Amino acid sequence: MRRPRSVRALLATLSTVAASAGLVIGAGGAAHAATPLPAHIFAPYFEAYSSDSPADLAQKSGAKYLTMAFVQAEAKGSCTPYWNGSTDQPISSSVFGADITTIRSRGGDVIPSFGGYAADNGGTEIADSCTSVDSIAAAYEKVITTYDLSRLDMDIEDNSLTNKAGVDRRNQAIKKVQDWAAANGRSVQFSYTLPTTTSGLADSGLAVLKSAVKYGAKVDVVNIMTFDYYDGATHNMANDTQTAATGLHDQLASLYPGTSSAQLWGMVGVTEMPGIDDYGPAETFTTADATAVYNWAVSKGINTLSFWALQRDNGGCPGTGGSDTCSGIAQDTWYFSHTFEPFTGGGGPVQDDFSVGVTPGSASVAPGGSTTATVSTAVTSGNAKSLALTATGAPAGVTATLSPGSVTAGGSAQLTVAASASAAPGTYPITVTGTAGTLTHSATFTLTVSGPGGQTGALVNGGFESGSLTPWTCDSGAAVVSSPVHGGSHALKTAPTAGQTGECAQTLTLAPNTKYTLSGWVQGSYAYLGVRGGATGSTWTNSSGWTQLTVPFTTGASGTVTVYLHGWYGQGAVYGDDLSVA
Repeated sequence: MRRPRSVRALLATLSTVAASAGLVIGAGGAAHAATPLPAHIFAPYFEAYSSDSPADLAQKSGAKYLTMAFVQAEAKGSCTPYWNGSTDQPISSSVFGADITTIRSRGGDVIPSFGGYAADNGGTEIADSCTSVDSIAAAYEKVITTYDLSRLDMDIEDNSLTNKAGVDRRNQAIKKVQDWAAANGRSVQFSYTLPTTTSGLADSGLAVLKSAVKYGAKVDVVNIMTFDYYDGATHNMANDTQTAATGLHDQLASLYPGTSSAQLWGMVGVTEMPGIDDYGPAETFTTADATAVYNWAVSKGINTLSFWALQRDNGGCPGTGGSDTCSGIAQDTWYFSHTFEPFTGGGGPVQDDFSVGVTPGSASVAPGGSTTATVSTAVTSGNAKSLALTATGAPAGVTATLSPGSVTAGGSAQLTVAASASAAPGTYPITVTGTAGTLTHSATFTLTVSGPGGQTGALVNGGFESGSLTPWTCDSGAAVVSSPVHGGSHALKTAPTAGQTGECAQTLTLAPNTKYTLSGWVQGSYAYLGVRGGATGSTWTNSSGWTQLTVPFTTGASGTVTVYLHGWYGQGAVYGDDLSVA
């Protein structure tokens, strides 16, 4: 993928806490039987060089499995793997270990990816950098055992495609790892992610696979990047995905004679780039393309469906191409994730399924006002089902109604949200859910009830005196309690577990470019109070009694921020009370 090699290290304090909490994923060279991946998997790329939490984005997007990009050497000639080639991010349980544990607790997993465009261009792809096959194999085994993995991905582009010595070393190392895994009772898959033409792999990509055959390295998945064609043509990206993958299928048939067509399709992966890719508007992967590719992928039974990258799955920059943080097209946040996520499974017949979206995804009204949005549904596989629609999460003084209350998948309804004159200023997520038998899919509409001057006022329900969590959004298990309290008669009790921090959060729209202070009273082990979104800041404490924390911050141009309180994995409940923003 065409992405910069520069990184921002994870917050040192969080890494230290994770380590002290005993978050060890794998045990050095010890062999464990990692859980195999499903036969068909949706695993979008996660930009590990960002400051985002993979577990957080996996939960928000609904993507259970992530391809983590990238593992690289820190300099030419090195044989030591690091996340993003940064010595600040070693292959260690203290780096991403807590996130991987959380992702697995939700039934998912990760696939670390070696290489990437920057490493392939800069000579820090480890098989190009390191000239010892044994050392390359040891690097792969270190990543596998540290995080207890069942698949590694090799993202090979640019100069790495034509570095024959590196290509051969890589495949010889893969063979060594596969022999080591077999001797130790492990099942480890290897995938190759390669650039493609609209008719299949170019000769350079095909040479990588021929080398694998020569050295006996088993390639489980060949994942083609169906974007950045740079051929000067105008593309129908969904059609081009199908012709490129069909060409790959035929190339694999030549490399692996005697393999059935179904087995060959089971070796195919495709990675899209939602919205406008690096080349420009002529290569735009639309929301309609996503549905077409999903249905095609299901019908063919391919192995892997992916896209670059999870952080791009939003419509925050219309008209912008090749951004790391948005798609450049009008879309609901997580549209592509929600469309592709049902692909994950063990195979079998195509199941009836659907998606739900809300357009626009947010609106602001004054007390006494109302707004409307369109609820869209689509058939994502199989046949259209009858869907019952509900809207939940509206706070006191706000009503959310749907007309009609049921549709056939593919139809639409109108969401009407009205705020009474007594509705408290604040920002509230309203969840629209479609239900068909045991199947449910949801989308979120964010309502802001404005205060004087069109801006929200103070934090809503910061003392929890309503007896309810509304409008806070919390991890499961959180509750309003009557003891202990700091002020009034109620307080918040969070519910950290081995797989979650117990976070409660609330989004506010404040005055833009303005200084504020978030404050609150907390008690418990590793109590974190902070703000993210349009501003960033946090602080934490360990306290057996009530302690006040304050976080100064300055809003950005939008004025929108999310404030949060949470504990830490496996460290017991954290209590909060009398939270405010002033």
